[in-house]
Amino acid sequence: MIPRVLTVAGSDSGGGAGVQADLKTMLAHGVHGMSVLTAVTAQNSVGVQGAWELPVEAVRAQYRSVVEDIGVQAVKTGMLASAELVEAVAELISGTDAPAVVDPVGVSKHGDPLLAASALDSVRTKLLPAATVATPNLDEVLQLTGVRVESEDDMRRAAAAVLEFGPRWALIKGGHLPGGAGRAGVSQAVDLLTDGSAEHWLRAPRYDNRHTHGTGCTLASAVACGLARGLPVPEAVTAAKEYVTGAIAAGFALGAGIGPVDHGWRFRGCPPGRR
Repeated sequence: MIPRVLTVAGSDSGGGAGVQADLKTMLAHGVHGMSVLTAVTAQNSVGVQGAWELPVEAVRAQYRSVVEDIGVQAVKTGMLASAELVEAVAELISGTDAPAVVDPVGVSKHGDPLLAASALDSVRTKLLPAATVATPNLDEVLQLTGVRVESEDDMRRAAAAVLEFGPRWALIKGGHLPGGAGRAGVSQAVDLLTDGSAEHWLRAPRYDNRHTHGTGCTLASAVACGLARGLPVPEAVTAAKEYVTGAIAAGFALGAGIGPVDHGWRFRGCPPGRR
């Protein structure tokens, strides 16, 4: 049977992030994608013009409808908006026999808040302990732990702080860190995956492309796809990093602001750095 992956996240009307990005990523990875909407946003390439949460009862009903009939091999969470939604989703994924990838979405690519400040403690104490892999970016690390990351050594401290909240693995995304020089002087985007024992440093070229809307959603969804296919966490994350690097390289202009990554870059035969 085709692996089944469930995303629990908000809708991005512009199609670059959120549930739309998740489902595109799942299609690109050959899995069956399913969705639980937590919020609806009015969103485009220049920002978020409005956001409306769904009732907790609606989120629970969607989740149970899918899991109790179709079943899942992995769950990915994104925008959860409020403490009530965070706690409900944490309870649901804790009761599901499948790995969970938690993307603790705090703000949009454009800087618009997508998580109430009052929900942060619920993320720390309820959601992160239910995660197989937590995938915060550097802004989310600061928001959740108070650790400011300005170097690779800081990424180790950040990972340790995130792991204290209980996820099995922490993937600290260093995309906002100034790029260090790699081979041939090429700037690199560096991520750190660790379970507190093993460390996996993931490095890829940093492409000069401003059209990066949806990178966090896309990476977390790609990790969930790998886990649903039975890959160990380090292999699932490595494959996801390769996929999102190609999607960033092929990102394209859309509207007047920041365009999306290209989730279908492999289908179009567009190798990294050629678009």
